[in-house]
Formats: sequence, structure tokens, C-alpha cells
Amino acid sequence: MSPRAWAAATLIGIAVALLLAALLLVPWSRPPAPRADQLAALRELPASQVARGRAFAAALRPARYASMAIGLLVALLLGLTPLGSGLVRLVGRPFGGHWVAEAVLGGIAVILLADLVTLPFAAWRHTVVVRYGLSTQGWGGWAGDLLRSYAVTAVIGAVALFGFYGVTRLAPRWWWAFGAAGAAALVVLLSFILPVLVEPVFNRFTPMEPGPLRTELLALAQRDGVPVHDVLVADASRRSRAVNAYVSGLGPTRRIVVYDTLLAEAPPAEVVAVVAHELGHARDRDVVSGTVLGALSVALAVVAVRLLGEWSGLLRAAGVERAVGADGIAQPQALPLLLAVLAVAGIVAAPAQALLSRRVEARADAHALALTGDPDAFEAMQRRLSAVNLSDPDPPRWEYLYSASHPSTVERIAAARAYPRQAGR
Repeated sequence: MSPRAWAAATLIGIAVALLLAALLLVPWSRPPAPRADQLAALRELPASQVARGRAFAAALRPARYASMAIGLLVALLLGLTPLGSGLVRLVGRPFGGHWVAEAVLGGIAVILLADLVTLPFAAWRHTVVVRYGLSTQGWGGWAGDLLRSYAVTAVIGAVALFGFYGVTRLAPRWWWAFGAAGAAALVVLLSFILPVLVEPVFNRFTPMEPGPLRTELLALAQRDGVPVHDVLVADASRRSRAVNAYVSGLGPTRRIVVYDTLLAEAPPAEVVAVVAHELGHARDRDVVSGTVLGALSVALAVVAVRLLGEWSGLLRAAGVERAVGADGIAQPQALPLLLAVLAVAGIVAAPAQALLSRRVEARADAHALALTGDPDAFEAMQRRLSAVNLSDPDPPRWEYLYSASHPSTVERIAAARAYPRQAGR
């Protein structure tokens, strides 16, 4: 078989594996959340809270979708015209056009350019968040976080780009096979190191003071069969009033992290309800499942890119010439084209990703209700999350289906109300 035939067969194999993994790892059934209970919960929420949440969502919507549209337009402009490949060559020219300079520096230049074009919309969003009182961060802190985000992106991007294009040089005919395996391995590696190395870049974490709440959270994790190394408090209040908690890390790096804003806003029973939800993710190995799905997805993308390189007209439009002994799509100058394809794929795949996420979050909600046996605290927690985080408790259906990563507030309240009926049954 030719490398092309092997690539096609591998693509089919990975696609089948990804489909099976999604069917086996994602909870396709969800806890009952009757619409009648949802509407009742919506009527019971304070009208001012509902109106404020909807006004906040409406104020954010133009910046969000304008950023998405402009980002896609720029990606297509760089990827489907010679502008992107020309930028890569320009950045590499001072270094004699060396492939490392084009791959790493040129690639990072393209990525950061796309980010800079959408920067005004990020600033627009920040003004909205400040106006509504959700952000406690001034422009200096906002810019600092942005620069740190760019730095993290540049470091991870440099490693990934050097590894990917290094493989294309070492194995010009079979780069896609090694690249797919390497990309999948990178996803797995990042799942382990991001909580340890990247999270401290953006927040400071301190051990929770000994006391009844810390004892209860550790006992909750032990009762749930989820070993945790520590309970930490994140200084989220220095940038936001939003409340949250999560369980971070895998194996020896796993820890419960509670926002200091949640400790300030919520009584202990509601904090326990939030942590019980997060323990559900750990108990059901949602991080591992997400890592498996992510690894298979990036491997699929790499192989698909190899087959995309057969489309010579696309390469000509992007200003990429086929190199001797290698695929044109595997050259650093083709990176803008790859990013354009990924941008389109991301927008198309967003509803499916949101659906998977909602199913996983609904299962974690059911786990929290079963673990605590306290639907009243769970409902109170959802009311508080909606009020403090300024969420629309019942968002428009089109937006919910396209991008909602969690069940809506009224869905979660309805699930809490249905839980005693189901348990009694």
C-alpha cells in the first residue's frame, strides 16, 4: 500500500475509534429535568435577577460573535491566500529561511497575529464585565493576564511546532503517522502538566485553613473513593466576583480547588454541593475521557491534513509549493492553511462538543445529588451561581444548542427537584 492508502485507512480507523470512545465514555442518558419544573423554577427566580442575567448575556453577545466572525475571516484570509505563507517566509528570512525559524517563529507569528486581530473584541468584553460588576480587575491586571496567556501559548506552540515540523523533515513520506502519535501524546502530557505548571501562572493557591469545612471536603472525597492530595484556595477575587470550584490534576497531583469568592459568598452546605459535583468528574474519570477523546481528535486531524495535501489547487491558492520528496502540506509555509481548516472545523464541531460537555456536566450534577443527598443545598447553590455569575437562567435555544457547555440554571434546578421523586421510586 502507498502512504496515501495507509493514511486513508488510518483515518477511517481513528474515526471509528473516536466514535466508539464517544459512545462508551460519554453519558448519553441524562437525569430527568422536566420542562414543567424548569418553567416553575424560572418563575420563582427574582425577576430582576433574570433580567440582569439576560441583559449581561445580550451585552456580551455582539463582541463574542463578532470576534468569532472576524477571527474566522482572518484565518481564511491568511490560509487561503499567499498572505499567510508569505508572512511565514518573511519571519524566517532573517535566519536564512531555515525551517526551524519558519516553523517556530513564523508559526507563532501567524497564531499571535490572529489573536491580535480579535484583541479589540476581548477588550470590549472586559468593559462589559467591568460595567456589570463581575470583574474586579483593572486594565493593568487584564493586560498582565493577557500577556501571560500569550506567553503560555507561545511556549506550548513552539514545542508543538518544532516537534511536528521536525518529524516532517525526518520522515517526509510518513510524517503523518509519527505526527498523529506525537500530537496525541502531547495532549496526554498536557493533561498532567497544565494543572501543575500553568495554573499557578494565573492564580495563587494556598492550602485551606484547617477547620470543619476542610475536614468535610476531605471526608466527602474519601467517601466518594476519590483520593485528593490537598484542598486549596485560589485567589480568584483579584480578577472576578465569579464563584466556582474544581478538582484538578490526575493521580498524585489531584487536589480540590475552591475559589475564595465561593467561600465568601456561599454557606458551607453549598460549597460542599459544588465540590461534590466536581468530585463527580473525578469519580467518572471525565478528565481521562476528555483526554482520550482529545488525543484521538488531534490524531484524526493530523491524518486528515495529510490527505488534504492531495488537493493541489488548495495549496496553490495558499502560495505553497510542493517540496521535493515531501508533501507540500507538511511545509511550514502551509501552517496558515492548516489553521484555517482547523478554524472552520472548530466552528462546525462546536455544537457536538457542547452537547458532549452538557451530558458530562449533567452526570456530575446527578453524582452531586446522590453523594450529598441534599437537593435543597444543590438548588440553592444553582440559584447563587446564576445570581453571582450573571448567567441567563434559560438562554435562547439556538445559543444553548450551539455553545452551552453546561445545563442551564433552570435545568439544574429541575434536576434537583426531580431527584427526590426518582430516589423515592
